[in-house]
Amino acid sequence: MIARLRGAYRGMRLGTRLALGLGALSLVVFAVVGTALTTYMRDYLSAQLDTQLAQAQIAQSKSIADYGTLSGKKYYSWFYAVYDVSDGRTELRRPEDPADLPKDVDDFTSLARAQTAAHTELLRTEHLKGAGSYRLRACEVEPGVVLVSAAPMDDIEDTVGQLVTLQVVAFGLALLALVIFGRRMLRRGLKPLSDMASTAHGIASHDLTESAARLPLRVDGRDGGPEVDELRTAFNTMLEHIDDSLAVRAEAEQRLRRFVADASHELRTPLMSVRGYADLFQYAAANAPEERDRHLARLRAEAARMGVLLDDLLLLARLDAAEVEAPLRLQEADLGELVGQAADAFRAGRPGHPLTVLAGPAPVRLLMDPQRIRQVLDNLLANAAVHTPAGTKVSVEVAVVPGAAEVRVADAGPGIPPGDQARVFDRFYRVDKARSRDRGGSGLGLAVARSLVRAHGGRIELNSAPGATVFTVRLPVRGVRPADR
Repeated sequence: MIARLRGAYRGMRLGTRLALGLGALSLVVFAVVGTALTTYMRDYLSAQLDTQLAQAQIAQSKSIADYGTLSGKKYYSWFYAVYDVSDGRTELRRPEDPADLPKDVDDFTSLARAQTAAHTELLRTEHLKGAGSYRLRACEVEPGVVLVSAAPMDDIEDTVGQLVTLQVVAFGLALLALVIFGRRMLRRGLKPLSDMASTAHGIASHDLTESAARLPLRVDGRDGGPEVDELRTAFNTMLEHIDDSLAVRAEAEQRLRRFVADASHELRTPLMSVRGYADLFQYAAANAPEERDRHLARLRAEAARMGVLLDDLLLLARLDAAEVEAPLRLQEADLGELVGQAADAFRAGRPGHPLTVLAGPAPVRLLMDPQRIRQVLDNLLANAAVHTPAGTKVSVEVAVVPGAAEVRVADAGPGIPPGDQARVFDRFYRVDKARSRDRGGSGLGLAVARSLVRAHGGRIELNSAPGATVFTVRLPVRGVRPADR
């Protein structure tokens, strides 16, 4: 039975449970207040009755002492008994009216004896046979004479009973009103929580497996007080975070699909070339030995190209997992010296593009991976040569600005269209879609450069317009040291 009641209670809504709990608490409060009020009223009425008994016995004692009777000093439904006490014996005087005594006077006699022994007024509450509850008071009229008076307590009991009835009715109505209206108020106050629950159910029914899944659901309203408002704000913030996470996941999935497709496509071409040149090499070895070396050279070139592509893919993968394995070997090096080495290599490999180097005489020493920064410079210079006509001027500038060291690689070529500038750092992206791979590369150079710069804690920026394209590499100030003097 108790388990069933617990199950039914747990199955109730929170508002109903709170209303019942509030009702139970109110019932306890009403019981305590009612008991205290009833006890106070009973004690107050009993004290009033005791005072009335004492005042009546003063007059009755005077009448007995003066006239030996109680004539004119009696109250309706009261009992009176006069005792003569001598030598430890207590004798009841014959009453003036038989109605002055109850059927059983043992309680009167016992109280009279007790008063004689105590020599002071005594009060008791007794239930007299056939008469009900009475308040008895014994006092000494004169030496050897004791008066015992008894006043009925029916009025007190009736008054207390009416008070209890009134309290039960009033408290019952108040409790009923409290449960009904309190339940309504609690439901209204808990409505924001119900709205959050509905929103949560809506989210549960939303298909989160879609690549572009979003959560248009939010909890609105301003009811419920500061606590509920704080919970509502936290709930909506959580939904925003879930939305952002879903967007990032969808974007990552799309990039992964595009990356896998592009990588497969890029690797397919050199693999097909390797296979074709291998067949040609086999044919030349058997039929045209003079062509064998040329086919072997092309075979090696395609294999080397595929190796470069795989190295770039591996490097990007390691940079993406930099939290697990940092692909950098940091040491102190001169940025200007690296720029000079990259410039010399560029002049040797790209004689058709005049190169200008602008660098101060003082070295710029940074904490970096020289090999990877050199790779960034080579990629940027190669990008400038590949995407500009022969004879286009190229410049490299090294500068120290507040908070960072910068390398600016600029060319005077046709520039990059505004619609492509935001995507030039994407993997396998080419501005000229018709450009051959032999001339345009794999499309990983700028992606590798950006990832390497980010791995150093820096950033790379692009500003391009017709006649001026500038890539700016900014490395953090924590690696910059003042020039030695």
